[in-house]
Amino acid sequence: MSGVEIRGTLVIDGERCKGCELCIPACPPAVLRMSEARNGSGYAYPELLPGCTGCGACLMVCPDFCFEVYRYDEPIVLEGGTP
Repeated sequence: MSGVEIRGTLVIDGERCKGCELCIPACPPAVLRMSEARNGSGYAYPELLPGCTGCGACLMVCPDFCFEVYRYDEPIVLEGGTP
């Protein structure tokens, strides 16, 4: 099985999220999905799957400023596709 190349990562502030889901379709590599968990206000928030490119599309569309985006100098390859 081939690995997944990760070029970046995110820090998601789930407590700030209001569950609008704008980040999900905005993510070019499709590595965001809504979690089953809920924050203190009762909203589901996004979670990150392997394969982030650090593009920042989620950051650009988020009205609640829930994302911090980091891009790696060198890509990381996860063997088997999962951390």
